[in-house]
Amino acid sequence: MTSNRAVLAVVDVQNGFVRDESRHVIPVIVDLVERWQAAGGDVVFTRYFNYENSPFERLIKWTQLRDSPQTDIVPELAPLAAKATAVIDKHMYSLFADEKGRALVSECGWTDIYVCGIATESCVLKTVVDAFELDLTPWLIEDASASHAGQHVHEAGVLVTQRFIGIGQIITTSDISGLHRAR
Repeated sequence: MTSNRAVLAVVDVQNGFVRDESRHVIPVIVDLVERWQAAGGDVVFTRYFNYENSPFERLIKWTQLRDSPQTDIVPELAPLAAKATAVIDKHMYSLFADEKGRALVSECGWTDIYVCGIATESCVLKTVVDAFELDLTPWLIEDASASHAGQHVHEAGVLVTQRFIGIGQIITTSDISGLHRAR
């Protein structure tokens, strides 16, 4: 009998991604992380860092999130990130963008990855799709994710995610109220 091991991935909840359109998700994520950690579950935070002449700068003309305080995890989550299993710094969309994220998942033996954060249509979406392609079981936590571009972009991200990983993999925090034990 195979034992599933779960991790909660909190994607890019950083000062530079928080706007009026995404701010509402922060207390939802704080509550989820507190409950997940209290249940003994593993939590990974990601932080995105832009760099000079990145594809984001060259192709999208987006030059944000290069330095603190934009790159800092929001103050409400910073103490929880300090207690996390890991904080992965990245230069692309996904937790799995480089070897660090893939190695961590392999080392810890995680099979299920519960993903929340900012932005649903990009970094969150790419993380769940990459998890799917790595033969993990991804879960998008819809009410703990948001887009700084607005609700309609969040909804578009959820729709595309459903097409990629299956409608049954889109859940809410109430669906995991019992919290899957990590051990």
